[in-house]
Amino acid sequence: MNEQARKYVEDFMNRLIARNPGEQEFHQAVREVAESLAPHIVTSPVLQQMKVLDRIAEPERVVIFRVPWLNDRGEIEINRGYRVQMNSAIGPYKGGIRFHPSVNLSILKFLAFEQTFKNALTTLPMGGAKGGSDFNPKGKSDNEVMKFCQSFMTELQRHIGQDTDVPAGDIGVGGREIGYLYGQYKRLRDEFTGTLTGKGRDWGGSPLRPEATGYGACYFAEEMLAARGEKFAGKRVCISGSGNVAQYACEKATQLGARVVTLSDSSGFIHDPEGIDTAKLAYVMELKNIFRGRIREYADRYPSATYYPNARPWSIPCDIALPCATQNELNGAEAQALVDNGCRCIVEGANMPSTPDAIRVFRQHRLLFAPGKAANAGGVATSGLEMCQNSMRLQWTPEEVDQRLHAIMRNIHAVCVHYGTRADGSVDYVAGANIAGFMKVANAMLAQGCV
Repeated sequence: MNEQARKYVEDFMNRLIARNPGEQEFHQAVREVAESLAPHIVTSPVLQQMKVLDRIAEPERVVIFRVPWLNDRGEIEINRGYRVQMNSAIGPYKGGIRFHPSVNLSILKFLAFEQTFKNALTTLPMGGAKGGSDFNPKGKSDNEVMKFCQSFMTELQRHIGQDTDVPAGDIGVGGREIGYLYGQYKRLRDEFTGTLTGKGRDWGGSPLRPEATGYGACYFAEEMLAARGEKFAGKRVCISGSGNVAQYACEKATQLGARVVTLSDSSGFIHDPEGIDTAKLAYVMELKNIFRGRIREYADRYPSATYYPNARPWSIPCDIALPCATQNELNGAEAQALVDNGCRCIVEGANMPSTPDAIRVFRQHRLLFAPGKAANAGGVATSGLEMCQNSMRLQWTPEEVDQRLHAIMRNIHAVCVHYGTRADGSVDYVAGANIAGFMKVANAMLAQGCV
């Protein structure tokens, strides 16, 4: 980066931080994008004059609301709900809803900002948004979750619609929660439309939506490996998380011939050197999805596995790492451990799971590194396909959806290569994803004027 670009980044970030004090996750996400884009923006008088990046980094609308609900003891509890509608230049707002105690405005603004670029990369007409609440569904009864979801949707329904804003699931919001949210939306609005995605297949959902993020991350990794003449087959894979994304990343990596050796949750991780095969993964899915158990129980069931409490799996030797848990779960020291232990490919299944220090290590060693906005776009891409099916009042087969998903991930890889190829022929996937997503949104914003 030359001096002019560096000055642009620092001036831009100083303004952003002054306007958004204390929002560290948001600052981190914006800085990473600004550093990729600065060399292009400083050579474009139009992008500077129209302040395109400044406008992308300012949400079009932020809604914050109270969510009161009754627990099973008849007591009133109060949570805070949010919807950050970041950018609608290329389509209606689109992005997940997260229920987790860590949810705050900074995290949702970072996610909505990332979502804007991710959605642009899919080539589907979707803007960027994110929402959620500091509500924790863990330990709550189905009745309590239903009451919370109904109260949350009673306010949110004022701000969403199939042509306005189409939410989906995220951490803490799976099929159960989407069902309760959609039921309340339908009850209040008296309409059956594709306003939420991630619905059940019997009532408007798309085949392969649960699998899409994990499958898509593996499809992207497959393209990266193929560019170097390699395949998944025979590779050792470390995966963090044990929720939806991690489960289906494990399934697809195994189908492609890899041996997945780790999974984790907030309490620790398991290492199974024999590999988490189809039967073992079925147990994990039952454990996590039905009984809502902890990953340590895997080691009780399978003697080949070791459980490591209060730790993350990045010390385990592997060829491919798929961080699929949450933001900033992989730091610089852990990134160096992956390098030292022979890892050659890191593909983000979660949103911004690698810290800036970790990304510097990956880039310094010229590892294959795919940022989440490119690699985990399969989830929102399939949500976009669900929107298409809802609009046409039909449902494609799983094979059709998988074919479209695979084609989208292949196309995302191609545009990342196009914009991210360095002078020496190597590919900077971070820069490629940021520039490709930005150019699509920027061109739409320039065409639509100062709005």
